[in-house]
Amino acid sequence: MLTLRLACRFALSDGVPRRSFFVALIVGAVLNLINQGDALFGAVPINLLKVILTYFVLYAVCTYGAVSFELRKMRP
Repeated sequence: MLTLRLACRFALSDGVPRRSFFVALIVGAVLNLINQGDALFGAVPINLLKVILTYFVLYAVCTYGAVSFELRKMRP
C-alpha cells in the first residue's frame, strides 16, 4: 500500500504530469500522422478512438517510466 501511495505522489509531482503531457502531445502527433495519415488527409474517415488512445497510452507510458525511476531510486 505504501508503494501505491508513493507511486501516486510521484505521478502527480515534480513536473511529471507536465512532461508526460508534452511528450504525449509531440510523439502522439507524429504517431497519428504515421498511423492515420490517410484519414488526416481526407482519404478515409478518422478513427477518433485510435487518436485518443494514442495520446493516452503515450501519457501513461511516460508517467510510468518517471514513477518507476523514482521508486527504483528509493531502493537501498
